[in-house]
Amino acid sequence: MDGDNAFLTAFHLILSGDPALAQIVGLSLRVTLSAVLISCLIGLPLGAALSLARFPGRGAVIVVFNALMGLPPVVAGLVVYLLLSNTGPLGFLSLLFTPTAMIIAQSLLITPIIVSLTRSVIDDLWAEYEEQLRSLGSSALRAIPTLLWDGRFSLVTVVLAGLGRAMAEVGAVLIVGGNIAGFTRTMTTAIALETAKGDLALALGLGIILLLLTLILNAGAFVSSRVAQRQAA
Repeated sequence: MDGDNAFLTAFHLILSGDPALAQIVGLSLRVTLSAVLISCLIGLPLGAALSLARFPGRGAVIVVFNALMGLPPVVAGLVVYLLLSNTGPLGFLSLLFTPTAMIIAQSLLITPIIVSLTRSVIDDLWAEYEEQLRSLGSSALRAIPTLLWDGRFSLVTVVLAGLGRAMAEVGAVLIVGGNIAGFTRTMTTAIALETAKGDLALALGLGIILLLLTLILNAGAFVSSRVAQRQAA
């Protein structure tokens, strides 16, 4: 199929709501949004606590989380694979090659990003409001909910950064999901597979949707950043 026909067919698949394309997009969004939700529930309070708590080895913990921001997806996938395989400690759960395994792998990738960026945001807020909060009788750790709420617009950008990382991820979900048609095939793994097969129309259709979602995420991050700047002013 030549390039022009592939593009026309891709747009037709999108506009007609092709079932195969819709199923892949739906699964991708379900896996990604679930992983981001889990990572936020863990990473936002943990990042804030890491910013405000003082304990031996804190610097080392910060360095580790910063390093894990660049964790290669295939390494995260391999770790989850070993945990969930039949011979692994969690093999009895039979989660390997399921959407749940993909969510776990993506959460492992996203959580360090949420933790590290949240810590940076809370560092700035605590430096600005520490004196005021202490005058009201609030300790550092008791101030976490207040600071998270006050920094909510900046933290939206943090969440969108994690969402963008998960949306574009392919290595980890391929290892633990197996790229099974109709069950664990996501946009990124489908694009790689369909391109290799020569089915450019479906690959382009998914690529266009993925690009649109990325643009929406970046627009959201930009708007949140502007709102945060106005709030600070």
